[in-house]
Amino acid sequence: MKFLHTSDWHIGKVLKGHNRLDEQRAVLREIVRVARDHRVDAVLVAGDLYESSAPSAQAQQLLVQTLLALRRTGAEVIAIAGNHDHAATFDAYRPLMASAGITLAGTARPAADGGVVEFTARSTGEPVAVALLPFLARRHAVRAAQLVTETPREAATGYGRLVRDLLAALTAGFRDDTVNLVMAHLTAAGGKLGGGERSAQSVLEYWVPTSAFPPDAHYVALGHLHRRQSLPAPCPVHYCGSPITLDFGEENDSTVVLVVEAEVGTPTRVTAEVPIGSGRRLRTVRGTVDEVTQRAEEFGDDYLRVLLCEPARAGLRQDVQRLLPNALEVRIDPGFAAPVHTTGPSPPADGADRSPAELFHAYCIARGIADERVEALFTRLHDQATAMHA
Repeated sequence: MKFLHTSDWHIGKVLKGHNRLDEQRAVLREIVRVARDHRVDAVLVAGDLYESSAPSAQAQQLLVQTLLALRRTGAEVIAIAGNHDHAATFDAYRPLMASAGITLAGTARPAADGGVVEFTARSTGEPVAVALLPFLARRHAVRAAQLVTETPREAATGYGRLVRDLLAALTAGFRDDTVNLVMAHLTAAGGKLGGGERSAQSVLEYWVPTSAFPPDAHYVALGHLHRRQSLPAPCPVHYCGSPITLDFGEENDSTVVLVVEAEVGTPTRVTAEVPIGSGRRLRTVRGTVDEVTQRAEEFGDDYLRVLLCEPARAGLRQDVQRLLPNALEVRIDPGFAAPVHTTGPSPPADGADRSPAELFHAYCIARGIADERVEALFTRLHDQATAMHA
């Protein structure tokens, strides 16, 4: 059987105040096209469908339209909640989505209560079982483990061990005559961050050892890390990565979805890493204002983070964004933002012998700001303030 693995859509994600919903719509339309063209038996969406646990109406509408479009390709559609999603809302809408043939899972459940989804692959007639483990916050880990494994758990038990116990309980019913899949949203040990993840939910305390994945799983479809990668484990373990570059820290990551073939008794193969190109490229550029603006045609419609190699001055950001409208972030390169130290004797620490204008001038020098207009503005505002209190 054949399935599509995708994750980390982050619908509703805003980049530096810039709404990207139209881009996200184009990316998801492209994913639907891949599912249709490859005639996959299932689409697995491994969490972080939304950027926020309280998504806008437009973001919710886009998600529903996408899931329905994927279902219309004839594929089974199964999606789990990630750390950005609101798990309880996923579970609340589970019955409604099920009436459309779509499986949503917000929280960990016992295998017999929806923790494992079973279906027959339309292309081969093979039975398929998918064990589902949505994102599990540390504060809920013990309770979830007790619910799924039906055994007591100590609160001090490590997060990785609890997840391992959950996976063991969910996959205990895997059979030799079935294509056995696992889908989870978590940080597997050895995985590399893409660059835009929430660090608080990707740190060491949240790592799960790859030994937690069962050797009889044909494939483990993971979400959470935005970088495409596979990990050494007792079975095939893959992150598909995000299909859209979410932040400038990810600008060199590939944006793909995976098409995978699995068969009973045969090693699973990722047959295609299909590029998703509808999202606009993110690019970091360095140079003086003149240098970066001379390269404007080279940048096309890329979103830019501009690191300027010159001292700060008033209006610098506005000047760059006027010349480069796609510059979403403009900063002084750290090498040019370092304090500038002058030679000669140090002035009195309390500044008692200097006027406010002289103190402000010294401050500008220390901050690497060389702009007479800033100092003139300070002087004018200081004079106005002094006159008001005279």
